[in-house]
Amino acid sequence: MFNMALPWWEYIARATIVYGALLVMVRISGKRTVGQFSPFDLLVIMLLSEAVSNSLSGGDQSVPGGLLLAATLIALNMLIAWITAHSRKANDWIDGTPVLLGRHGKIFHRAAMKNRVADSEIERALREDDCKIEDMQCIFLESDGKITILKKS
Repeated sequence: MFNMALPWWEYIARATIVYGALLVMVRISGKRTVGQFSPFDLLVIMLLSEAVSNSLSGGDQSVPGGLLLAATLIALNMLIAWITAHSRKANDWIDGTPVLLGRHGKIFHRAAMKNRVADSEIERALREDDCKIEDMQCIFLESDGKITILKKS
């Protein structure tokens, strides 16, 4: 229970490699993956954690190994937060930037399709904000996947 099967540094290396790889994969998958989970997205996230669990632990089930992995993942998360707080470029790459999906009552369908946003999602966001399409000044897909509507004044 307390004897680690691997050297301590290997846990840190494994956690760093898996964390970095998953960060890149999630970032490449787009804003909608992060912002709003459908049942399919939730299933993928759950299976993703199961898929990488052995990569993290290397088959070790010791308490110190698990705690070292957890501490490494938390430290990496804090490091990424610090980096994004101090670097606009890193923040834009890791968190992304808002995308303009429409302006002055016109939806930019090409931008919406590129970001995998269905017309029905835009329509729902308009309804939620009680905004008619002709009263819309701008529609943004935020970096967290939420759709924001700005109404004409």
